[in-house]
This record gives sequence, C-alpha cells and structure tokens, in this order.
Amino acid sequence: MPTIKKSDDLQTVITTFEVTPGTCQDLIDTLEAAYAEFISHQPGFIAAGLHVNDAQTRVANYSQWQKREDFMEMLRSTEMRKRNRELNALCRSFEPVMYDVVTTFG
Repeated sequence: MPTIKKSDDLQTVITTFEVTPGTCQDLIDTLEAAYAEFISHQPGFIAAGLHVNDAQTRVANYSQWQKREDFMEMLRSTEMRKRNRELNALCRSFEPVMYDVVTTFG
C-alpha cells in the first residue's frame, strides 16, 4: 500500500492522464495490466494507486519507488516504452512527474 509521509528514502511519482469518458476505462485497464504484468515486478517498486475524476476526463497514477533511478530504469526499458505508446494512443496527453513529500497531515 502506498504510504504518504515525508521521507528521503523513496521517490514519489504522480502521473496525470488527460482522457475522454470513452477511453477512460480502456486506459485504466491498460494501466492495471501494465502494473500486474510488468511495473510491479521491477526493482525498487514499492506501491501504486490509480485515481479517476467523476467526469472520467482525468486519471492520476500515484507510485512510489525506492530510488529515482529505479523509476527511470523502468521507464526507459523496452517493455515500458512499448506500453507507453499504447497508453499514449488512449489519451490526449500524460506526464509523469517526480515529487518529494514535504509535509503530510492526518
């Protein structure tokens, strides 16, 4: 399970996808398959979660990695480059961004 806390021990990546209601579920299915078949088995992977807005026009993917380099190696792999082309065909745009947790509440 993803844990949100301030830590220098992990890398947080939030990827947002802009989709249409007609392709939203297809994108989610494709992301679920990517995590089940490939991403979750990569070195350094900790956890991830998928989120969708009510209008089904945005999907957010929150993932955690042991190190920035682990995420980058996965992203640059031949398998993930192939899967990213599939994801790109299902959405208007997507952008993975690395973040550091600064503060948490609750």
